[in-house]
Amino acid sequence: MNRRRYRRNISFPRVLCTVCAIVLAAAASREAFSQVATDKAAPVFANGEAQVVEAFQNPKDWIREDLWVETEFDSDGDGKRDRVHVDVTRQGQTETEGLKVPVIYETSPYYNGVAGNNPAFFWNPKHAVGAKPPVREHPPGIRARTPRPMMSQSLVRTWVPRGFAVVHSASPGTGLSQGCPTVGGDNESLAPKAVIDWLCGRAKGFSEPHGGELLVASWCTGKVGMTGTSYNGTLPLAAATTGVEGLEAIIPVAPNTSYYHYYRANGLVRHPGGYMGEDIDVLYDFIHSGDVDRREWCNCNVRDAVLAKNLDRVTGDYSDFWAGRDYGNKLGAVRAAVLMAHGLNDWNVMPSHTIRIYAALKAMGLPTQIYLHQGGHGGPPPMAMMNRWFSRYLYGVENGVEKDPRAMIVRVGERSPTAYPDYPNPEAQPVVLHPTRGGSDQGGLAASADEGQGVESLSDNVELTGAQLAQASLPHRLVYATAPLTSALHLSGTPEIHLRVACDKKAANLSVWLVQLPWKKGGRVFDNVITRGWADPQNHVSLRKGEPLEPGKFYDLKFALEPDDQVVPEGRSIGLMLFSSDRDFTLWPPPGTELKFDLDACSLTLPVIGGAEAFRAATK
Repeated sequence: MNRRRYRRNISFPRVLCTVCAIVLAAAASREAFSQVATDKAAPVFANGEAQVVEAFQNPKDWIREDLWVETEFDSDGDGKRDRVHVDVTRQGQTETEGLKVPVIYETSPYYNGVAGNNPAFFWNPKHAVGAKPPVREHPPGIRARTPRPMMSQSLVRTWVPRGFAVVHSASPGTGLSQGCPTVGGDNESLAPKAVIDWLCGRAKGFSEPHGGELLVASWCTGKVGMTGTSYNGTLPLAAATTGVEGLEAIIPVAPNTSYYHYYRANGLVRHPGGYMGEDIDVLYDFIHSGDVDRREWCNCNVRDAVLAKNLDRVTGDYSDFWAGRDYGNKLGAVRAAVLMAHGLNDWNVMPSHTIRIYAALKAMGLPTQIYLHQGGHGGPPPMAMMNRWFSRYLYGVENGVEKDPRAMIVRVGERSPTAYPDYPNPEAQPVVLHPTRGGSDQGGLAASADEGQGVESLSDNVELTGAQLAQASLPHRLVYATAPLTSALHLSGTPEIHLRVACDKKAANLSVWLVQLPWKKGGRVFDNVITRGWADPQNHVSLRKGEPLEPGKFYDLKFALEPDDQVVPEGRSIGLMLFSSDRDFTLWPPPGTELKFDLDACSLTLPVIGGAEAFRAATK
């Protein structure tokens, strides 16, 4: 049609009516679209945090389903790629209204039952240091369970009403997931990677463990965050070390970041607090709840041929086996934002697990934040911190979380955390203290000491606990203490101990406690214990290769104690206690081993807010 002729033949009033009709129709269309958009449920944010949305609140409207995601490995030797069991809880609107949501994901080896903590199936600690341990028996197999569709309800009621889907998966060799547990092996990193790949459309999901209908996570935005506590907090870091695309943020709580650091300390066989005799093969038995038809294969080829063969309870040395289970060696590919949380009095998974990873990731330039509290094992960050973290990195809400203080620390006697520019507090400076003679009762601990303090000795006796040793003058420990503080002294960071020690045997435990004195009977752990550390003098040169001690010969040994942040109150003294066997953590050798310390070559370095001047002022 000729456009010019068409225009000539149309009168102005008709044009005006036509234009008006078009404008009115467009306006009506916009109004209708706005109404539809308003009717559709959507996440809501206030003050940078995801809010509970009424349309997402009713559990009856949630979609709950389970599936199996195919991984890239075959860890149970059946010739087929392992599939891991996954459950999903998402808003009904992801099905009815085309809503797409990000995911908060937790994976665990614990969802389907555990073997229990019967000491009869732990390692017997009653033997000399460096001796071959008694044979360990294995517990009965875990009863197989088949919970479908939901293996866990954790996180669901918190995050689904706020506009996130929640996903769980069972670790390889546990519950309905195929494969073998490896306790820190590669499949524990690659299994959550596969689930994230499925959520992002890169891996296959099936309705059944074998065969089954192909399932797609079309409702997911492709952004995933992970969290969990203890083992469940370890696995988000494990997944992040793969560099998997789509894992935007993780919040590991009390994570075990190195199995060597969990079961050993500076070359010494040292057990996690509360679990005397546990080791990596014990943990394997504790979680192995997977397919009964593959358990014997897994026991022979993983537990016995890999874990038990390489754990080495004789020397306690670091090795390639342990290095492969240390996530600190695998951080190069991490791209996720990381908020870490830990209790400063966690003597199971100790604070250094988190502190060292936080420091390394910060040095890499990644978004990092840390939350520390005075409790024990566990304890997530406040909800507002987690909400801001996930809202920022999963929904892209510009809430300024990157500009928040790097460290939030709950101090003794406080409920709310105090903001620090970083951890350790940047105002902390090293203060070197020296012991002075008299440790069999209570020697001194001062910023300066005269030469000629001499040699002092102790005799090992594992029948006494560290708490008992700290409260009495006994020949089984040496104690050196500052003068009572005339004002509070704030410590923030990692103390270091330097010892010159001799032993009358080829091997011995060496334990160090930093305590507050006088000891408060019935007090909370942080009222008395500041921090602890342990070492094997045989590893004075190398963590990878210890050497038997020459009886009577002095060796120099330097190692870090566990990091802390604590204000020691006025009126208390800071005490350094040296002893051999720590009944709560080390092996239990026969009594009588003698340790000698050359005091002139021994020192303790404390991270003190305000440095030497603050220490002098508090001890004048």
